[in-house]
Amino acid sequence: MGPLPRTLELFYDVLSPYSWLGFEILCRYQHLWNVDLHLRPCLIGGIMKDSGNKPPALLPSKAQYLATDLKNLREHYQVPISFPKDFFAVILEKGSLSAMRFLTAVHLECPEMLEKTSRELWMRVWSRDEDITEPQSILAAAEKAGMSREQAQGILEKISSPTVKNQLKESTAAACKYGAFGLPVTVAHVEGQTHMLFGSDRMELLAFLLGEKWMGPVPAASHARM
Repeated sequence: MGPLPRTLELFYDVLSPYSWLGFEILCRYQHLWNVDLHLRPCLIGGIMKDSGNKPPALLPSKAQYLATDLKNLREHYQVPISFPKDFFAVILEKGSLSAMRFLTAVHLECPEMLEKTSRELWMRVWSRDEDITEPQSILAAAEKAGMSREQAQGILEKISSPTVKNQLKESTAAACKYGAFGLPVTVAHVEGQTHMLFGSDRMELLAFLLGEKWMGPVPAASHARM
């Protein structure tokens, strides 16, 4: 009998490109490392407000670095990430509230679809430079993830319900309680200890904490998902 799985919580928002990178790595490693991965949709805006942090886009030098960084990480992580043409509109004006409420509803209604639906929303905004705010955009992502039109529409109709709104607030508050000041945040529960790791570039450290082997962002044993 092998070791019991350790629990990892990944707090993410599809508005965060680095969340996508961390998400893909953990999805690739979750079975290789014998971990129980819990995906936790939350709102990066709420985390920024709680911590007093500000989006990198508000500092021109950081915004410029972000574009170059993502170009390099696209190849290294083998994730088809691209910089939106109107970056400031995507990040600062449109946001991701409806998308994250939808993912929260997916988590509540059909959690088995959460991974694929999250990925398709990232693909829209961070690969194909498409909208994720309008109902039809969200439905398109859900259908591409494998939902029927009827199922996706039923879930979309619940995003304004108190249950969904409160769940998203609770997940965001949970990330803040762990000490989040941005996303992604990975919380590892290992042998009675809790470790909070910020960013998509702490996975080698996560492997160390788990007592596992780090094989790079694209382990040979993982299956291509793109």
